Amino acid sequence: MSTDDAGTAAGTRHTHEVDVVVVGAGTSGCYAAATIAEAGYDVTIVERKTAEEAGHIACGDALKGADKFPEVIPKSKIEPALTNTVVDHGQFEIPAEDAVLDIPVPGELAVIDRKLYGELLIEGAEESGVEFHYDTVVQDVLQDEDGRATGVTGIRKGDPMRYDGELVIDGAGALSILQDEADLSDATFDTNVRFSQFSSAYREIIEVEEPVDYHDALVFKPTKRSAGYLWYFPRTETEINAGLGFQMNEEPMKLVDDLRDDMRSRPEFENAEVKDKLGAAVPTRRPYDSATAPGFMSVGDAAGHVNPTTGGGIAGAAYAGTYAGDAAIDALEQGDVSEDVLWSYNERVMEHFGGRYAALDVYNIFTTAYDLDDLMALLASLPADKLSEQLYDGKAEIGLKLKVQTAIKSFGHWGTLYDFYQTKKLADRLTEHYEEYPGGPDEFGPWQSARDEIMEDIYETTGAEPKY
Repeated sequence: MSTDDAGTAAGTRHTHEVDVVVVGAGTSGCYAAATIAEAGYDVTIVERKTAEEAGHIACGDALKGADKFPEVIPKSKIEPALTNTVVDHGQFEIPAEDAVLDIPVPGELAVIDRKLYGELLIEGAEESGVEFHYDTVVQDVLQDEDGRATGVTGIRKGDPMRYDGELVIDGAGALSILQDEADLSDATFDTNVRFSQFSSAYREIIEVEEPVDYHDALVFKPTKRSAGYLWYFPRTETEINAGLGFQMNEEPMKLVDDLRDDMRSRPEFENAEVKDKLGAAVPTRRPYDSATAPGFMSVGDAAGHVNPTTGGGIAGAAYAGTYAGDAAIDALEQGDVSEDVLWSYNERVMEHFGGRYAALDVYNIFTTAYDLDDLMALLASLPADKLSEQLYDGKAEIGLKLKVQTAIKSFGHWGTLYDFYQTKKLADRLTEHYEEYPGGPDEFGPWQSARDEIMEDIYETTGAEPKY
């Protein structure tokens, strides 16, 4: 339902009254909105881009967990966007060691056409009953005297807009403006967020003349500093997503120039055509400790729901959106949008992938404290299957025999190897702590304090600067 407010200096403010307003038409926003709409509630997604550009998002296009998507927008809906389904492993190029490390990747992999995927996702949400308002730039979060979020305001094609709802779901991406505008100081919502916990990334879609010999692999390569990597992900045998990124606490890289420099050294890119260019900020931090406040939830990139070692976030965002949608339905049915009722969303995220991602972030912290050559030598010496388990699952069992073999291969870098094993023990300890994530807001403070003690041990072991 919509009505018109009295005229304002900028024109007539249009007010829309809905059950839930979702900001952002990305993966998490679409899954959250579709889940709620399927239950019969009125949901509107407001999106700053045009309808034609809404699915066009900077992304590496690699999708881990391509076989597992929530049923509200099933895999069959987005399957036409999976352009490469033969990719089944990673290749990590280590020039300093003259080595290429083949890394098995557990689960189903695919490389996608991200724009088509986004368009199909939006189509799926529309089929569930979600209404979309494009060309809408959100400017503020509305809150009542108790701090409960009650809607958002913005501008749509020059006209002031207001969206009133029982709940606001923030799917506005990394470093979301909603979190700057809302007063979340009295909630459990994680406000320990800084730009240095994110990466700046850039990618190009390149059409090459001949099929690449790595059409079945995701290719990774170190950048000029440790906290970042280059990638070459084949959408097809001749269409490559080429990109790179760096942690924002590092000295800035010249992303375009550095990517072009590396591409000039690779014969497959001779006479290649650049079809698209795009950049973005990517969370390379642990998931938010809590992504809830009264009447408010954040999902996907806006809540740090990204694997911090790889930057992959599509599957996690789909499930986070679904979990937020389920929590929203519970809240609407109870007529209670407090954190107590919304808390199940935090619990499900932490149980599914949040604790694992928090442990993986420990390895990001580790890399900031060591020389790049030491790290590459360490990487080349580690057993590929165990490295894969650690990168994707957060845990790997490494027996005495493998430790001895690794020590022999890493001769000259034993100090780094020792610190790595000590760090791994702390990452495992952190994983166990996240398995005890609290069942409600009242237990949240003590849990955070105990987690922070583990983090202090991690900083002491690695010598890294505190990240949080």
